[in-house]
Amino acid sequence: MKKLILFILLIAFSFANAQKKELRNANKFFTAGEYSSAIDLLESSVDLFDSSDDKIKAQVMFLYGKLHTSMDDFELAIKAFDMSKNLGTSDQLLNPEINRLETAIITSAVGDNETENFSSAAVKLKLVYDLNTETNKEYLYYAASSAVNSLDYPLALEYYELLRDIKYDGIETKFFITEVSSGNEIEINSETEFNLLQKSKEYDNAREEDTDSKFPEIVKNIALIYKELGQKDKALAAIEAARLSNPDDVGLIMTAANIYFELGNKEAFKVAMSEAIEKEPNNPILYYNLGVVSSDLGEKDDAISYYEKSIDLDPTNENSYLNLVALILEGEQDIVSQMNSLGTSRSDNLKYDQLKESRENLYKQCIPILKDLIAINNNIEAIRTLMNIYGTIGDNAGYMEMKNLLEQQD
Repeated sequence: MKKLILFILLIAFSFANAQKKELRNANKFFTAGEYSSAIDLLESSVDLFDSSDDKIKAQVMFLYGKLHTSMDDFELAIKAFDMSKNLGTSDQLLNPEINRLETAIITSAVGDNETENFSSAAVKLKLVYDLNTETNKEYLYYAASSAVNSLDYPLALEYYELLRDIKYDGIETKFFITEVSSGNEIEINSETEFNLLQKSKEYDNAREEDTDSKFPEIVKNIALIYKELGQKDKALAAIEAARLSNPDDVGLIMTAANIYFELGNKEAFKVAMSEAIEKEPNNPILYYNLGVVSSDLGEKDDAISYYEKSIDLDPTNENSYLNLVALILEGEQDIVSQMNSLGTSRSDNLKYDQLKESRENLYKQCIPILKDLIAINNNIEAIRTLMNIYGTIGDNAGYMEMKNLLEQQD
């Protein structure tokens, strides 16, 4: 019996030695940079390692993790390190390799973004977040941005909704200090260096500044993605949630207004745009947009007023000029129809002259608007319209001036 026990112990000892020998050889291949050879050796010894104790198995999986990291097989590396941890590998051994893995994934994702392989970058940056969901939240934010750039909106939505659920705000504290010699304010990258420089006489006016929260942007992006996916009801619900977190964000109000417009709810659009104007009363684009919708609703006087206000705030807004002229000239068709319906009686001739004068008054109302627009950058549409107006009212000099100017643009 004693001999049998001794024989079993010798077999076990022999297996243990063989396991350690193969593991050492695989590690040598890894150290030499022969990663494929190390993988092949581990794979060919799988039956041997399956019979080993947890300590050996943990070392094998630890080596697999290092190999997959070096070979950019990041998901396999994460699984290997997880298995190694579960088998008993200490954090003291694992953490440096996890840090190396994080760096490798981030470097690879940056390269993907630079080559516009945004889809791959998004997945990799999400892996970084998954490695440590407490400290790597910003990488989930970057992953969402890459997913948007790849036009993978469902994936971007998944990431942004996760950011919303964990209430990620991305607020960072920036450190600034002024060089006494130059008077230039510089940004300091670390709080430790910032604290040291404050003790130096070569610097003064130290200050800290928190960045804006990214949370409103995240919820706004959720709404925009729902809108892009055609799920406008969900988009509006997301915007309302976003506005609760930042009620003064004009961008959110305008996003809601645009969705109302696309849904055909122009009254709701006007309400939202009016609210935006209360927040930013000197924003010419807001007045322009209100002019467009008021015109569509048949509220001509309001539309004219909004376009004029937009021009007052931004005299270079060409679309406001063109829309204003088009709106004024809308009345021309009705006048022409009435003129064409008249007979040759004295009263009809009198009515014809009155309508002709009304038509010319519309043209004269447009002339200074078009001149102002042409003065900006010789807008071809404005030149052509003004040339036609001059031709209709018999202003030959004006007609030739615009004709020559139009030919100069070709």
